Amino acid sequence: MDARHLIEEKLSSKELFKGGLLHAFRDTVRLPDGASASREYIVHPGAVMIVPLLEDAAGGIQVVLERQFRYPIGQVMVEFPAGKLDPGEDIQSCAQRELMEETGYRATQWARAGVLHPVISYSTEFIDIWFARGLTPGARQLDPGEFLDVFSATPAQLRQWCREGRVTDGKTLAAALWLQNVLSGTWELVWRAAAGPEIAG
Repeated sequence: MDARHLIEEKLSSKELFKGGLLHAFRDTVRLPDGASASREYIVHPGAVMIVPLLEDAAGGIQVVLERQFRYPIGQVMVEFPAGKLDPGEDIQSCAQRELMEETGYRATQWARAGVLHPVISYSTEFIDIWFARGLTPGARQLDPGEFLDVFSATPAQLRQWCREGRVTDGKTLAAALWLQNVLSGTWELVWRAAAGPEIAG
């Protein structure tokens, strides 16, 4: 489908703020009808989110989740492990690093599910979604000033919390949908070894 008639053309750009995480700009753009408008947005380096699967001997599955206080909204949130990309970092390597640092788990198998854009109206942020399995526990390596609880739940519990409004984090809601479709067999994943070639599964 041709959507070129919807594209806005950047005419000028002004930096508004540059912090440790956020980099804000105000651009002037030409609209499809020839008029001009202002667009304010945040440049973000991108991030990863991991859906870690804990499998027991009987074939049961639980997911690893986190509880973390999020200052901007003043609430403790239930989320999947996630974190931003470092400059020049490979995306799968970032997923492996964030899982280990935040939860202590290392995974032998990884599958990239897709990507989501959480705030398309004012940020360039993308979040790459990864599934991980073959987990082994270990020590966490939290960043200075980072405090979070790690726990596990069944997929059914997670769905219930989403339905009840106990889980409202956008990326985790999206991942819950992905998880439901993966477990039902509707959406397939291609598994690969940690930072290695694709494997069958």
